[in-house]
Amino acid sequence: MITTPPHLRRITGALAALVLTAGLAACGSSSHSSSSSVTASNAAASAPAASSSSSAAPTTATTTQTVAGTQAGGKPLIVGDQAGTGAQALLEAAGLLHKLPFPVKFADFTSGPPILQALNAGSLDIGGVGNAPPVFAAAGGDNIKIVGALRNSTRGAGLLVPKGSSVTSISQLKGKKIAVAQGSSADYHLLATLTQAGLTPHDVQLVYLQPAQGLAAFTSGSVAAWDIWPPFVEQAEVQKGAKNIADGQNIVNANYSYEVASKTAVSDPVLSKEITQYLAVLNKAHVWANTHAAQWAKTWAAATGLPQPIMARAAADDTETPVPVNGTITAAEQSLVGAFSKAGLIPKSYSFAPYVSTAFNGAVQ
Repeated sequence: MITTPPHLRRITGALAALVLTAGLAACGSSSHSSSSSVTASNAAASAPAASSSSSAAPTTATTTQTVAGTQAGGKPLIVGDQAGTGAQALLEAAGLLHKLPFPVKFADFTSGPPILQALNAGSLDIGGVGNAPPVFAAAGGDNIKIVGALRNSTRGAGLLVPKGSSVTSISQLKGKKIAVAQGSSADYHLLATLTQAGLTPHDVQLVYLQPAQGLAAFTSGSVAAWDIWPPFVEQAEVQKGAKNIADGQNIVNANYSYEVASKTAVSDPVLSKEITQYLAVLNKAHVWANTHAAQWAKTWAAATGLPQPIMARAAADDTETPVPVNGTITAAEQSLVGAFSKAGLIPKSYSFAPYVSTAFNGAVQ
């Protein structure tokens, strides 16, 4: 049963929003707080009506905070962060937040697609996203370059079903409603998972929701399943008894995430140097977190507002190892281009190579 609109309408929320939002400004309060997008209180909110229409991601930052550099002055580097999962908390946990010589302005967003909207609009210099957002952005010719890469644990993804659900296999989701953030890494994870089971997105009812909305819909029973990333996976498992029926294992090219910069920032001599320094420090923080999960979980819990036991589990699941941006990365993203175009989620296939830069690989230790 085809429950989603025709493909050119379905890309409107993810692709057209990425391309057409030109007047974007990254703004928010002066304090940094991620808890509003992750805490369990969201589950008590009224779940949105479950349908195949897209629930648009906020196109401005939810919060911002500027961290001073070790040296006076300097051109601020504006970083797109993901609320509850981002670089600022990681750098703080590793004791590296104040080690950069220039100021850094962190701007929180709900997921990767709005970060790339902001990059394309010139409101950000760099931001961390999953593997799918660059594919949607590049499909519209956006002003972006992948400048850093991370290889993620296979446990850093999850297709969840509620406690007590009769669903035990992917094929049983045929015709059912599945929540996912459109254009996100979860969107690709879901697509690949359905494909492996012999299904297409047209065989299920896709409900495009940002994470907090997805949690509410999942908790209320408005959807049969939810595809999402840590720490939402662990929150749903621990607090709601959810069952993960498909993580990232055996999903080809699913386990990468990226630092993406605007082409304008890459070509700016000052910002380009700052990006290199920022990536080097951020990569150190990722390496530190992989061997200091308990310490990382403590800071991460404070940033998200979630209990530390949940975040300890998320920290163990969501390890990320810096790797060079090379042909492997280009090929991985090219495979996503093929998958999304074949599914009709982007208008056509294209070469991803122009959206990758190897110039910052010196930041990988």
